Amino acid sequence: MEQTIPVVDLRDYDDPAKRDAFVKTYGDALRSLGFVALEGYGIDDAFFAKVYDAYRRFFALPEDVKKKYENPEDGRRRGYTSFGIEHAKDNAKPDLKEFFHVGRALPADDPMAARLPKNVWPAEVAELEALSMELFAKLDRVASTCLEALGAYLGAEPGFLPAMAEKGNTIQRFIHYPVCDGFDEPGVMRAAQHEDINLMTLLPPADESGLEVLDREGKWMPIHAIPGQIIADTGDMMSRITNDRIPATTHRVVNPQGEPTPRYSMPFFIHPHLDVDLEVMPCCLGEGESPKYAPINNEEWLQQRLREIGLAKG
Repeated sequence: MEQTIPVVDLRDYDDPAKRDAFVKTYGDALRSLGFVALEGYGIDDAFFAKVYDAYRRFFALPEDVKKKYENPEDGRRRGYTSFGIEHAKDNAKPDLKEFFHVGRALPADDPMAARLPKNVWPAEVAELEALSMELFAKLDRVASTCLEALGAYLGAEPGFLPAMAEKGNTIQRFIHYPVCDGFDEPGVMRAAQHEDINLMTLLPPADESGLEVLDREGKWMPIHAIPGQIIADTGDMMSRITNDRIPATTHRVVNPQGEPTPRYSMPFFIHPHLDVDLEVMPCCLGEGESPKYAPINNEEWLQQRLREIGLAKG
């Protein structure tokens, strides 16, 4: 199956003879659409399959068991979130999904460790912790390369964007879109149209398609789930610090057609370090151009957005 968005190979970024061409193709894709497909990222599809299998077993547990790992008081930043809780911004109808959050784990003697929420691990699926943390580490390395390459495209200081995300509050979300009532209800879908909140998202191959992006002509375009490809997209935080040079593009997950089947995905949401302020980068300001956005601490802004989608109180 041919992908509908530009495809780049991350190995070209490590090749001095191919790096400039890679940076241009990659950066142009994110600037024009906010989405790009990545190949050559060094994670075997068989490993993704093992992780999916473990989470299928978790989501198959009885509701009362899963709810043991749910913590609304913590803004649902870690652990389980029940079906029908989250909704898109400005859309009161809940998405047709449940999910589980895993975040960064730092050594106990790291000063940042106490400031990050602690992960919770279901005892009923013993291998979940090891698989989740291995996946987190692998995707964190991919994320650093992706941010570095985008910084090169924008003309930022070398390492500036990866440093923003170092020890950041990055979250992996494991999502189950079940077969359920509501597929035919107007305005209700697996994930209603939205923009991501964070700097950048890495979306490993889902087990089936359903992702769609709103192109610049206002038309919905499918993005295929293809083995060997990670889909990368940029979020509101990236749009903010680039003065909208790099957009946060509207996307959604549509309901299945024909005989419905469950869908699983596991987006990796790259967030900055807690102390980073979201401030327009100097390299993204032309001569005489003013920032569109005032500086704001990224965690303060994140909490505001989480309230808007029903995950945090207040």
